[in-house]
Amino acid sequence: MHTELRSRSSTVLIGPDQPFCIIGERINPTGRKAYAEALRAGDLAEVVRDVEEQVTAGAHVLDVNMGVPLTDEAELLARAIQLVQEHTELPICIDSSIVEALEAGLVAYEGKALVNSVTCEADRLERVLPLVKEHGAAVICLANDETGIPQTADERLDVCARLVEAVHERWEIPLEDMVIDPLAMTVGADPQAVVVTLETIERIRDTYGLNMTLGASNVSFGLPRRHALNAAFLVAASYAGLTSAIMDARTAQTVDACRAADILLGRDEWGMSWIAAHRQAQAAATA
Repeated sequence: MHTELRSRSSTVLIGPDQPFCIIGERINPTGRKAYAEALRAGDLAEVVRDVEEQVTAGAHVLDVNMGVPLTDEAELLARAIQLVQEHTELPICIDSSIVEALEAGLVAYEGKALVNSVTCEADRLERVLPLVKEHGAAVICLANDETGIPQTADERLDVCARLVEAVHERWEIPLEDMVIDPLAMTVGADPQAVVVTLETIERIRDTYGLNMTLGASNVSFGLPRRHALNAAFLVAASYAGLTSAIMDARTAQTVDACRAADILLGRDEWGMSWIAAHRQAQAAATA
């Protein structure tokens, strides 16, 4: 099953037989005080730098989040998406918890976007899914509901079943346009957190064949040497069936882990992409 995302002139396919899809997370003011202040003042110059860095590092899709308090998030997100489209042909993941901002972002986007995100909560589904269907977008569906984050793989699979019923059967959004987030939690708070996530990924793959994504850096929160943990997790998750991740595309260690998983799991035939990336890195170092 392929989830197709499009910009004005390029297409990215997410699927189990495709290269692991790296969704760059950097265009986001969370935890970046100076960045948030600049955005509040209407200065989007850092957005352009974030685009350039992530494109150079090998991102396939760019997540765009403009969640800055005391701003008109809808207007700011629309501006940011227009700006991103001027500087890259990569598809965009439109990221907001505010429905009006998602709508403004979808109107501004030229192509088929990925909407981030919807939970299995009736109110959220009723407000977001009509926009997804109207604009022909794909949507990230989180495996949690009104009760919070399920603690077991069984419970997350049950939420996934309800998401399929609501998104696909009731709202008639194609299964290939559903991207499930099986929920990555920090292993620093629960030693079994990653085990549960990996089991959930494997069972969603085997039961529904749906594409999946998650916030990769969540697993290492609060721990030292986070990049090493994230890289190890991404290889294991890729083997279990994860087909994309929202991650820091500028971190060579985690990007290399995704590319290594591609060649080792037979998604990079004869290692052509691995070798091309190596040669590109050598050329950049020489320059």
